[in-house]
Amino acid sequence: MIKQTQSDAQLEEKGWATARTLAEALPFIQIYDREIVTIKYGGHAMGDEAVAKLFASDIVLLKLLGIHPVVVHGGGPQISAMLNRAGVKSTFIDGLRVTDEATMEIAEMVLSGAVNKEIANWITQAGREADVRGVGLSGKDAGLLLVDKATRTKKDPDSMIEQVVDLGYVGEPKVVDDKLIRTLIGDAEHDYVPVIAPIGVSEEGHTYNINADTVAGAVAGKLNAKRMLLLTDIAGVLDGDKDLIRQMTVSEARQLIEDGVAVGGMIPKLETAIGAIEAGVEAVVILDGRRPHAMLVELFTEHGAGTLITRD
Repeated sequence: MIKQTQSDAQLEEKGWATARTLAEALPFIQIYDREIVTIKYGGHAMGDEAVAKLFASDIVLLKLLGIHPVVVHGGGPQISAMLNRAGVKSTFIDGLRVTDEATMEIAEMVLSGAVNKEIANWITQAGREADVRGVGLSGKDAGLLLVDKATRTKKDPDSMIEQVVDLGYVGEPKVVDDKLIRTLIGDAEHDYVPVIAPIGVSEEGHTYNINADTVAGAVAGKLNAKRMLLLTDIAGVLDGDKDLIRQMTVSEARQLIEDGVAVGGMIPKLETAIGAIEAGVEAVVILDGRRPHAMLVELFTEHGAGTLITRD
């Protein structure tokens, strides 16, 4: 005769709680079945190996639930660390790194090499029992990202005249060729997860560094993704009282920028979200990627985990 102990009862209750959670998630799982979800992964979460491995496990879970995740990653802190080791000094203009030839060489090495392959490997390791495999790509593979040289202007504080700023080898996506991505996610025999580094190439064949948020928005738009998740270092978009905004429209997002409520790094994230929705993405979510399982809470619960931005 085997009697149930107190610890057995606690484990049993956890099992029932897990079953209830799965049952409650069913309507949301059906909403995203066979849909594309583009995820921009970056920030400080990438520097924490334990959190990064949880992220990889969640990506595998999304794939096994019938979703097609497409990951676009950044790597600014990793580039800065390598530039410091190499003795290359960085300069920034309005938050964008000025990229000369030496910086571009290191950026490509870090983004397309170390960071990209590490994320792809974490996904492959997390999915090895079910044979889910991360595939590391950059915009240079199969002509994935064709770019134009980025142009920026800045007002001279004395004359107030707009001046063109040369950011060097910094690009803006011009054309996203999605054939390779769709081939990978549509493979009937294998579960592949594309992992894309924000490196592109111009028509002249020059290599360019691209803002990862911008790449994620361009890729999501081309793929007509059901959702784009922008994983950041904050809970989401805050209002004037610093309270989290759970949901807003594109017009309301624009108003936050115009009113000066959205400041700093939140402005380009909102602009990316607006551009992605106008390009065909159903909705964009800005959420804290440092919180374990934030993607699962956002996609499979009613209350979500960040700020949902939809078309008007």
